[in-house]
Amino acid sequence: MFVIFGASGKVGRVSAASLRNAGHAVRAVVRNESQGEHLARMGCEIVLADLMNPASVARAIEGADAVQILCPVPVGDAHPGSTMRRVIDVASDALRANPPRHVLALSDYGAELDHGTGITLLFHALEKQLQTAVQNLTSLRAAEHMQNWARVIPVALATSKLPSLHHPSSKRFPMVAAQDVGLLAAELLLDESRGSGSRVVSIEGPRRVCALDVARALSDASRREISAYEVPRNEWPAMLQRAGLGTDHAQLIIDLYETHNAGRIDVEEGIGEQRFGTTEFTEVLASMLPDAAAVAS
Repeated sequence: MFVIFGASGKVGRVSAASLRNAGHAVRAVVRNESQGEHLARMGCEIVLADLMNPASVARAIEGADAVQILCPVPVGDAHPGSTMRRVIDVASDALRANPPRHVLALSDYGAELDHGTGITLLFHALEKQLQTAVQNLTSLRAAEHMQNWARVIPVALATSKLPSLHHPSSKRFPMVAAQDVGLLAAELLLDESRGSGSRVVSIEGPRRVCALDVARALSDASRREISAYEVPRNEWPAMLQRAGLGTDHAQLIIDLYETHNAGRIDVEEGIGEQRFGTTEFTEVLASMLPDAAAVAS
């Protein structure tokens, strides 16, 4: 039995579908019944769980051979860092008490760093705690998800300027499609050749891009001229708060991008394995554009 937490998300649902297509039993862990409808149709067992509730998480992993775990960033939470640490504590305790054969943690580039990385510091905590909780751990560190650009594409379509916190706009950085992360996660869960211990696998897309490339791709796809706009550092807090983030959440994002722009967040050299997805950003952009255009209009 493969247990997939966050199975209704962009990564989790691809992992669940891949495992089901390979003929394996999958328990899809979701927050509410509506999130489980599609997963149930593909033959998954549906379990509702609150990641802050120890009994709920413990029930979800009962009888699991392997577990795919995540630490979701809570939307609209006034103190997301504290909430994520609580989720990590609950998951680690449950897995320590009833360890499956294999745990795969969805993590981030930069998770090896122990300070100054903002939201990514929580994924450092996730990896560290799971390393002491289970014998066989795979940390799947993903680059920035291509789908994250959906948050600012409506603004770009409305103003002809693509706001970016990546400075300078010519600096290339790794991205990856969420579906490629989900496919690799399923592959790693099925890998019977791995030994015991801790394994680190990093994944990014087929090529690195810069904000100028993203703006160019959006211009081509939307058939309008859009330029990349480096949001000045002093405007970051107000921009993030206008986007609905609380003060604490905004600061976690600010810390992350400052560290990213300083060149400290990348594949950890000499550690683990490097994989590359096959999905190009233009493919992901084409799938996001209709919804973004509807919001912009």
